[in-house]
Amino acid sequence: MRIFNSISEYGLLAKLFHWVTFIVLIAQVPFGFYLVGLEFSDERIELENIHILVGITIFYLTLFRLIWKFLNPRPKEWKSHFKGQALIASVNHFLLYLTIFAITVSGILKKLYMGETLNFIFFKYGFEKDNFVLADTFYQIHIYANYLLLALVTLHILAVIVHHFIFKEKILKKIT
Repeated sequence: MRIFNSISEYGLLAKLFHWVTFIVLIAQVPFGFYLVGLEFSDERIELENIHILVGITIFYLTLFRLIWKFLNPRPKEWKSHFKGQALIASVNHFLLYLTIFAITVSGILKKLYMGETLNFIFFKYGFEKDNFVLADTFYQIHIYANYLLLALVTLHILAVIVHHFIFKEKILKKIT
């Protein structure tokens, strides 16, 4: 298998970025909703630290994925079955990336404005002063962006199902 994309399918690195991001998000989103329901305790703090570390990892993974995407040409588009299909796909992909960044950045800013110091893997950072109003604002963005992500991923999966079963395209072959 090739590392780089070909004219007909994605390369190994693009596939790994896609599926690792998907799997980690499928675990991370429900884990975050689970954390919301926990009472404040040492266990919750420990689980939140894991959630934060995974979120920061998702941020880096998505950043590296976008860099790879810009450096590596995409496989050829499938034929469109209706006008605007390519536009809808492009907008959905753009919104998926934007939403992942909105989730990770808002989660980071929420914690920083709560007065916490975060481990960004390569360095640690924290604000001098806390601001609970901004922290709450970023928390709300974090929550709503997660709901948007779930809607966008659902749309993405439904599009794959339609292409595979209705249009009889072997679209999954490009990314698996």
